[in-house]
Amino acid sequence: MTWWAIDVRTAPDRREQVGAWLVARTGQAVEEREDGTLVAELNRAEASPPKMSLRRLETVDWSIRWREGLGPKHFGRLTVTPSWVAGVDPINPCTVVLDPESAFGSGEHGSTRAALTLLERHLRPGHRVLDLGSGSGILAIAAAKLGAAVAIGIEHDAESTPVAHRNADRNGVSDRVTFLEGEAGDLAPLLGPADLILSNILRTANAALLPAIGAALERDGLAIFSGMEEMEAVDFRRSLGTAGFEVRDEAVDEGWWAVAASHS
Repeated sequence: MTWWAIDVRTAPDRREQVGAWLVARTGQAVEEREDGTLVAELNRAEASPPKMSLRRLETVDWSIRWREGLGPKHFGRLTVTPSWVAGVDPINPCTVVLDPESAFGSGEHGSTRAALTLLERHLRPGHRVLDLGSGSGILAIAAAKLGAAVAIGIEHDAESTPVAHRNADRNGVSDRVTFLEGEAGDLAPLLGPADLILSNILRTANAALLPAIGAALERDGLAIFSGMEEMEAVDFRRSLGTAGFEVRDEAVDEGWWAVAASHS
């Protein structure tokens, strides 16, 4: 068995990070010498040290690179496509052109896709829509593209609201779609009655909003809940029943579950 010493010199503010990496890779303790050198030990059965080489990595703009591989998604009549895809028409009534920036909702996540699937099935022209936790604005904008007369998004994240407004402008629906900053539980009952309410949040948040959603929903309206994994369906169905909701439809996308329910 042959042991090798690995001497590493790094900037003082990176020593802790590099030291943790060496411990994880070698399985040995790391010594920090007075001159700042980190010394780790490595054992190998071979009689010569492992070969090493350096190569220059390309400079990558990760603010753009993350877009690679993202493309149009189809939900019945509706297509959701990133803004950077060439040749898209944002004014097309069946196409949502989106740039999520820092806000949640690109059409790539299973919870958003499941919500869009149920939205496309159940929205009718002329509906009044509330979108709770609107993020990038994708669901409210999709509702307008599908014929909603009015769609109002509510979002507590101040950074998401300007993003949603820009996406609404990009899609030519700013006359029917608006976004408000605030708490959905407080604002939804004030903005109702709504024919369709969307809530793509976590299960616990959805459950907490059930009384407010019930108060904001038209008598024959429908609420679409998403943001939950399949394993959470049993618990949320129980919460729906307790709050006076009845399940009407469901959708699953890569393990994410969405449900449409009416309120008695």
